[in-house]
Amino acid sequence: MKEGKKARFYICFLLLDLGLPDMDGMEVLHKIREWSEVPIIIVSARDQDKEKAAALDAGADDYLTKPFSATELMARIRVALRHYYRMNHAESEKRPDDTVYVNGGLKLDNGAHIAYKDGEEIHLTPLEYQLLLLFMQNPGKVLTYHTVLRKIWGEGYGEDTQVLRSVMASTRRKIERNPAKPEYIETEIGIGYRMREYEASK
Repeated sequence: MKEGKKARFYICFLLLDLGLPDMDGMEVLHKIREWSEVPIIIVSARDQDKEKAAALDAGADDYLTKPFSATELMARIRVALRHYYRMNHAESEKRPDDTVYVNGGLKLDNGAHIAYKDGEEIHLTPLEYQLLLLFMQNPGKVLTYHTVLRKIWGEGYGEDTQVLRSVMASTRRKIERNPAKPEYIETEIGIGYRMREYEASK
């Protein structure tokens, strides 16, 4: 490197182990989130739901419990990078509120405020619509109960998940073929929900 030239480092994504020797991984996560939105995937032997939820609420994009396969890790990395690209692409183009979101057989026209399932319009309540919109904007990403409550109901709503579970149940009845075995919005037990990411239907 020529004298006077400064090195530049570009981070595509970060794998962060919570069990670091010199500093707790959660502290590292908080420090990184103070200045960067780079995708962060937590890899840890800690498998308690509270620890997973805390990491996701603190800004992690995903959480993998050891041991895990290389195939699963690569799939999670691809999801995190796609989500990061979408968010940055939207910001760079100042994407308006009339975005049309498509995931498999689901389509949400945010400009017209209409949702479709397999080409047929479905009628959603305002809360159901906001809930579906949140997940359509974040396919493949785990959203904790706390995150969803904060985004939909606001900061002061607390930790009561009963209303969230109720709205989720009614939403699933409208978008899932079998609400008892959801194909779109899956439950991450003890943590929250994740919308599976599909290619658009032909």
